[in-house]
Amino acid sequence: MKKRSMYAMSTVMSVLLLAGCGNGNGNDTVGEGAVSPSASASASESAAAPVEPVTLNIFSSSVETAEAFNLLKKDYEATHPGVTLEIASQVTDTYYTSLKTKFAAKEMPDLFAMTGFNGMSTWVEHLEDLSNEPWVSDMVDTAKPGATFDGKLYGFPMSVMGTGYLYNKDLFAKAGIDKAPSTLTELKDAVEKLKVAGITPFVVPYGSWYNPGNFSAENPMSKQAEPDQFMADLTNGTAKFSDNAVYQDWLNNVELELANAYGNPLTVDYNGQITAFATGQGAMTTGCNCSQLLIDEITPNMNIGIMPMPINDDAELNGKISTEVPGYWVISKDSEVKEQAKEFLKWFSTDGAHYISDEFKFVPAFKSMAVDPAKLGALGTDLKTYVDEGKMLTGTKAKFPDGVTADFGASLQKLASGKIDKAQMLEEFQTAWEKASKK
Repeated sequence: MKKRSMYAMSTVMSVLLLAGCGNGNGNDTVGEGAVSPSASASASESAAAPVEPVTLNIFSSSVETAEAFNLLKKDYEATHPGVTLEIASQVTDTYYTSLKTKFAAKEMPDLFAMTGFNGMSTWVEHLEDLSNEPWVSDMVDTAKPGATFDGKLYGFPMSVMGTGYLYNKDLFAKAGIDKAPSTLTELKDAVEKLKVAGITPFVVPYGSWYNPGNFSAENPMSKQAEPDQFMADLTNGTAKFSDNAVYQDWLNNVELELANAYGNPLTVDYNGQITAFATGQGAMTTGCNCSQLLIDEITPNMNIGIMPMPINDDAELNGKISTEVPGYWVISKDSEVKEQAKEFLKWFSTDGAHYISDEFKFVPAFKSMAVDPAKLGALGTDLKTYVDEGKMLTGTKAKFPDGVTADFGASLQKLASGKIDKAQMLEEFQTAWEKASKK
């Protein structure tokens, strides 16, 4: 959603349509509903005409894509004379605080990142309606609900993201593990094999609230039989975390990680997590395919994958990846250059579409955008396999009450430090949810 672009989202069954018949740059025949090559060419010709010099300010919550954005900037400015892209990136931990500061100072960016559902609802009155843009009909169906309010669509979906354990396939092979575990028992067996081989099983990044509060805490919510109903019951007071069997099972997973972690989890922040994992200091770590670029910077062509995070021995439930649209590009309705911002999104969906998978290493959320596994990266390729096989859970964290993930992360940090026990942590989860729901 940087930390993770992300981390920040509606059932994703329709992403099976991702492998459409068009290629990333719009030169081949595109799928039904996509922007045609001729339309793309016309847009490019129009954009290339002399224009009044303008600056388009873009604020991104994905530090992983900073270098890729520099390439995109050169490409876009070369084909759009008079337009300058000013791109700033910030880790997700502090992104929204900075966005609120910019808003209060009347320094809103023209184009910026935003999570869907509850995240976007907070800002929707300040966003430009994008319902009539040409790329809307090409969006995968499940990308639309998170950005739609009162029948209007406000966001351009960044990608389809998968959350799970990133794992080192070479270290697994060294320990004699021939497949990704899909039950808690199999995960415990894998942990023991890794330890026997002298390999630390987990890199646990509790140095910041973000990873545990989003990725770990979402795991049991996505595994609910009816996540939306459970969240509604939590809000109306008819359900409790402490009474929920899935959350009780999840605590076994949390304990397993903390008992078999690299270093002190409370001192491992996102940078430390990626560095430790990319240098083989641990075989598994929680995260998403969005970390591919940062891992590549440290260890290019690393033999890695993404797998589920098992909490019990239900193989069908625990053999699935949590998937979602982690975020959207939105436009400030008060921007003085919002037409140029719309043109940028049109280009991003046609001539610039290859940046999504080839440079950002994202799985596209558009039907006509084809994916080249050789360019997408190992994590995205693994994720697409789960998507194609229908092994997906509904991502839920974008539907959490505003601010509750920070509270969840803080409670998990206290558990890791020994300040509270598991029962107390679930009580803190309950208090945080009830408080956030009343805001």
